[in-house]
Amino acid sequence: MSEMVAKLDDYGRPAWIGVMVLGFVLFWPIGLAVLGYLIWSGRMTCGWSDSRRSRWQSGFADKFERARSRVEDEVKGFAGTYSSGNRAFDDYRDATLKRLEQEEREFREFLGRLRQAKDKSEFDQFMAERKARPPATDVSPTDQPLA
Repeated sequence: MSEMVAKLDDYGRPAWIGVMVLGFVLFWPIGLAVLGYLIWSGRMTCGWSDSRRSRWQSGFADKFERARSRVEDEVKGFAGTYSSGNRAFDDYRDATLKRLEQEEREFREFLGRLRQAKDKSEFDQFMAERKARPPATDVSPTDQPLA
């Protein structure tokens, strides 16, 4: 089985697509199984390589971040132009949103300070271990006494 997979990998994506289509033509669950395998194994992603899982995760994170920023932009535009008809509620909503934005900024600053403190402690630990280590002396083979 692994020989067949390696042979199809040698031919590339068109071979996998052909096998999948043939599987659908012969018996649709076979085609569906091949399609599931292609998606699960990452063979249909752009630039398939050994680091396909991390590339998929970072790609997903990038897409998620772009979608989140689009939604935030729409909500900000929506909140600024939309009125519920109740002035007191609109004022409360605006004040709450401003408070939440301030808390988010403060939390991001806190995370930054936390990361900086962690980096500093790791660096200090490295330097302490380095100082505790005896200095390496260069001993050439000619300097050693003969036995």
